[in-house]
Amino acid sequence: MSTEHLRGRFQKDTDRVAARYIASIPFDQRLYRQDIAGSIAHARMLGRQGIIPEGEAEAIISALAEIREEIDQGQFHFKVELEDIHMNIEARLIEKIGDVGGKLHTARSRNDQVALDLRLFCKEAIGETVRGLKGLQAALLDVAEANIDVIMPGYTHLQRAQPVLLSHHLLAYFEMLQRDVLRFRDCLARTDVMPLGSGALAGVPYPIDRDFVAQQLGFSRISQNSIDAVSDRDFVIEYQAAASMAMMHLSRLAEELVLWSTEEFGYVDINDSFASASSIMPQKKNPDVAELARGKTGRVYGHLLGLLSGMKGLPLSYNRDLQEDKEGLFDTVDTLHASLEAFTGMVRTLRVNARRAGQAAEGGYLLATDVADYLVRKGLPFRQAHSVVGRLVAYAAEKKRALSHLGLEEYRRFSDLFEADVLQMTAGASVAARSVPGGTAPDQVRAQVARARRAVNDE
Repeated sequence: MSTEHLRGRFQKDTDRVAARYIASIPFDQRLYRQDIAGSIAHARMLGRQGIIPEGEAEAIISALAEIREEIDQGQFHFKVELEDIHMNIEARLIEKIGDVGGKLHTARSRNDQVALDLRLFCKEAIGETVRGLKGLQAALLDVAEANIDVIMPGYTHLQRAQPVLLSHHLLAYFEMLQRDVLRFRDCLARTDVMPLGSGALAGVPYPIDRDFVAQQLGFSRISQNSIDAVSDRDFVIEYQAAASMAMMHLSRLAEELVLWSTEEFGYVDINDSFASASSIMPQKKNPDVAELARGKTGRVYGHLLGLLSGMKGLPLSYNRDLQEDKEGLFDTVDTLHASLEAFTGMVRTLRVNARRAGQAAEGGYLLATDVADYLVRKGLPFRQAHSVVGRLVAYAAEKKRALSHLGLEEYRRFSDLFEADVLQMTAGASVAARSVPGGTAPDQVRAQVARARRAVNDE
């Protein structure tokens, strides 16, 4: 190799093109805080166990803290020829305190070191992700509560189906995000495993205290198989899978906000701060934040599939292919966190057009199911009632009139069970009638909001 620390076996320096190709420092420098935290805990353990003198361990720890400060302040020069964050920090450590710095790598390998760094990174990312999800959930609840009684059309197949409360519709996204919260928390349980002490793949021949290191770094347990520990990236895949689902949920919400903010729907207005102007058409307000989320969702999916494809043929234990686990993960974390932050602001500043939504819910044939249920209450089997109302709707559509514009005589052409009270049906009554757990009735939605608030506040 081109550096003295690994030249023993080799007679030639690494080719410059190859050196650039295999170097990970352009992206894994992001792990410097995790790498230094792991090294400090490892050095403290080495001194505590008498593997190196305690005074030397303290010198290493002090120098590592100084290196962290150098990087924090932008005063550290990363070198591509040193390949990765581990060797860049170790080279600087030796530069600062001499050969004593070379003792830091006793009883560990870069294989278990990078596995540790990634697990620390993912643990931190999961915490931030859950906070971001909860922030968006709180924003959805705020909008739902502020518009608790607003009625809108509910849709299936993107066709108007039945009246629902807008708040009930928004709470559907709360439930999606709550499943995301639970998925990330579940992912944390398998990420929270300390791999250091596994060495390159077989463990190490020193009297190390892995439990002490785990405690120092905040891990709940240690890995049980050294071969698995250095080759496992399941936790990264799980994060990316959970992130893909979360982005899918954001993309679905994005699609509805794009639709609802059009003149054709007009149910909401997206704040100017989360939209953009057209370069040529002065009247336009484009929902760019929502649209970009749809596009970024595909990118996150790609990172998941990339790592799954990379892992599928790897023999145990460590292979350099695993270096490809980081860039996709970093971009996934950044994309998800940025999307959650942007959506939280966009949702909080939404303006709801209650009148437009209510008009859409009252017109057309949204009460057709309620009319069928009316006949059922009169004793007609539901399948027959469905057929009767289907013919009634066909008649109204031919006349280009809403159900609410038909007279009693017209209703009775299709069934003599219809009486004058059928003309009193409203979207509000339809919504109120669905007072079952999970339904769209106002009392049920208020209970759902209360439960959701408790869930948001649950740590």
